[in-house]
Amino acid sequence: MRRPRTIYNTEPQAQRAFLVGVEIRDPEYCDAHARLPLESSMEELALLCKTAGLEVVGQTTQQLDRPNPNTFIGTGKLQEIIAWRDALGFDVLVFDDELSPRHQRELEEAMGETVTVIDRTALILDIFAQHAQTREGALQVELAQYEYRKPRLTRMWTHLARQAGGGAGRSGTGGVGLRGPGETQLEVDRRRINERMTKLRRELEEVRRQRALQRNHRKRGEVPSVAIVGYTNAGKSTLLNALSKADVLAEDKLFATLDPTTRRVRLPRGHYVLFTDTVGFIQKLPTQLVVAFRATLEEITEADAVLHVVDASHPNAIEQAQTVVETLNELGAGTKPMVIALNKADRVDPARRNSVAVGLLSEGIWISALNREGFDELLAEIEAALFERLVPIRVRLPYKAGDLLALLRREGLVESELPEERSLLISGRVPGRLLGTFRPYAAPRL
Repeated sequence: MRRPRTIYNTEPQAQRAFLVGVEIRDPEYCDAHARLPLESSMEELALLCKTAGLEVVGQTTQQLDRPNPNTFIGTGKLQEIIAWRDALGFDVLVFDDELSPRHQRELEEAMGETVTVIDRTALILDIFAQHAQTREGALQVELAQYEYRKPRLTRMWTHLARQAGGGAGRSGTGGVGLRGPGETQLEVDRRRINERMTKLRRELEEVRRQRALQRNHRKRGEVPSVAIVGYTNAGKSTLLNALSKADVLAEDKLFATLDPTTRRVRLPRGHYVLFTDTVGFIQKLPTQLVVAFRATLEEITEADAVLHVVDASHPNAIEQAQTVVETLNELGAGTKPMVIALNKADRVDPARRNSVAVGLLSEGIWISALNREGFDELLAEIEAALFERLVPIRVRLPYKAGDLLALLRREGLVESELPEERSLLISGRVPGRLLGTFRPYAAPRL
């Protein structure tokens, strides 16, 4: 008689995570990028954990005037979490706020060697490490990881040495904090870290130079560009797929795509435009990522216009949109022509739409990227922003730049000219798509 076949579960068991959120009342210690209420921020943190492959088994929150200088949370709350560790047996303690190296060190000492302590920044970095598909993306993530880990070097390497038996995180351990540069250089010193970071920056600078050449080539072809921006999981990739019939990965996950994708789209009146899908934003976006993703984010700063995609069905749609606008301002792209797409209209009751489209969203256009609804109005609005609406400029054009002067007079409107020794100071208006062309010659307004 044949013996029954034994089926073994070869899938790695997901690590169990316990979440901690703190609401700081003192404005001096508040995160300027934290717009969501604590409850919503914790829900977002749980989604980040799910994206990273963690199983959330519990959470707790606390209100404080200011962080505890040693353990970030109060001593009583820390003892409560230790009790939950014994009851739930979680492996990872995840804080919704960024921890200082001292906070992390003290918390790890208190929690013991069986629990890894990470913060939102480390979690997002881990997700980026999982999702980066191109060489550029991998370089950017690795540099960001080093920037984050360098101040935590001694403790981080000790922790990785304890966990190293499972191999590299990308090969299937599923362990948060194990992917990237740490797992293969457990004894690396600060000098070698600095050398590696210098090499990464050089390689990324080359990427940045190549991107600049590509953009200049596109501008010579007079094809305007539109950067698609939005809060993570707002539907940017789905929209690009629908507009251009592209095959960009689109999943109902946070940070499903990291690497920018550009596609050409024909507008209603026959103009062509290049749409670029960019990395999604999120509240408390790690500064290390903003710095490391400079080359990618330049696709936004160098674009002729911005298409801001908002998940209008999300209960915190307005707060998420404000986070995106603040990030654009920090990147220097806040003054670009912007078209707002209120996506996922199929999930919003028509009676509720007026309550969503208020403030900065009042000019938004309702669309459904999934059902391809509202595209005619959206594309017409983008075409108007790029080719029809004139934006005021003040530039100082060298006399030898006759081609730019001719372009301004042909496509825009010259309001005043003031001859100078080597240049011509001009005030006027140009279509939004030409702002990038004249930006290097911008003259400050008096």
